Amino acid sequence: MPRRQKIFNLPNILTYGRIAAVPAVVVLLFWPHEFWFRWAALGVYAAAAVTDFFDGYLARAWSQQSALGRMLDPIADKLLVAACLVMLVADGSIRSYSIWAAIVILTREILVSGLREFLAELRVSVPVTTLAKWKTTAQLVALGFLVVGDAGDAVLPPGMTVQIGLILLWIAALLTFVTGWDYLKSGLRHLIEEDVG
Repeated sequence: MPRRQKIFNLPNILTYGRIAAVPAVVVLLFWPHEFWFRWAALGVYAAAAVTDFFDGYLARAWSQQSALGRMLDPIADKLLVAACLVMLVADGSIRSYSIWAAIVILTREILVSGLREFLAELRVSVPVTTLAKWKTTAQLVALGFLVVGDAGDAVLPPGMTVQIGLILLWIAALLTFVTGWDYLKSGLRHLIEEDVG
């Protein structure tokens, strides 16, 4: 397949779209008390989250996997999650003890990125576990509830949208801790083997 065609195949275009969605969501969340801005932010965020599933699925189904896609996909995911967490802490949607859940999630994302980079140099792949997929799902759904925030009161009882989002955020943080620990153990094992060898 020609290089240009690989760069602009549909799975990669979906990943580019997810990256482009990050500043759009951030801008919309700059006005946290504007009802329609919160719903618009949710719309952009939801579309970006859906592409997280389809880009990888289509790349495998159509045999359109590329080095660029493999590099950009986790970067796009982490940018979207990190940007949303920062904005939601800034506007008070995530506050008090729940900030610790956000810190656990951000710390794990940075840790796993470093470990994956290190293990890639050793030509060691770290497969995504089923638990990690559940973690990602809980995280994305939690952020969706929190992104719409109090504007969700138009659909659910007052305060319920944020409450559901915070509960799911803690569930995601717990799963994040467990899966992060698994990655860390795997990384340390290879690190020790590398030093001993």
